[in-house]
Amino acid sequence: MKKLLIILLPLLALLAARPAATTYRLDPAASTLTWTGHAEAGAWAPQGTIRLREGRVVAEGQTVRAARVVVEMATLSHEQSALAEHLRNADFFDTGKFHTAVFELTEFRAGQATGTLTIKGVTRPVAFPVEVVPVPGGLRLRGTATLDRTQFGINYNSTAFFQNLGSYAIRNDFQVTFDVLAR
Repeated sequence: MKKLLIILLPLLALLAARPAATTYRLDPAASTLTWTGHAEAGAWAPQGTIRLREGRVVAEGQTVRAARVVVEMATLSHEQSALAEHLRNADFFDTGKFHTAVFELTEFRAGQATGTLTIKGVTRPVAFPVEVVPVPGGLRLRGTATLDRTQFGINYNSTAFFQNLGSYAIRNDFQVTFDVLAR
């Protein structure tokens, strides 16, 4: 019994020294998500926004332990309404059928978030840098995720699947830059 106490006491002391985990809810109204796509040739890089639906973050200080982020895909927008509508249709994100995209954190280490992302019913592993900034009453999470759309079955005008597209070719990778408030 004495040996067990000798082993358990330091372990309990270590656990007591960790900051308490806090669960924060994401604030969609105070958060921004900006997407950027790219033409395969040339400098055209359309950009627009998409809205956060809901989410939560569990953190110990500035260390994120768990997170779930839900994005409302039908809010995908661009200044050219025809382009936004095309991105929402079955050629791209099929928002009529797949209403949300979901990110689930599996690990956060040294400013790098690793987890799974589900888009169009396809779940794939992803990793991207995240800056965690304490703010009064919560945290602000900022970063840019570079994603390969073809990993989620979005193959429209990809040179990996179609030849001779010329100026209609679209790069496979796109970025989502986020600035999310968790309170």
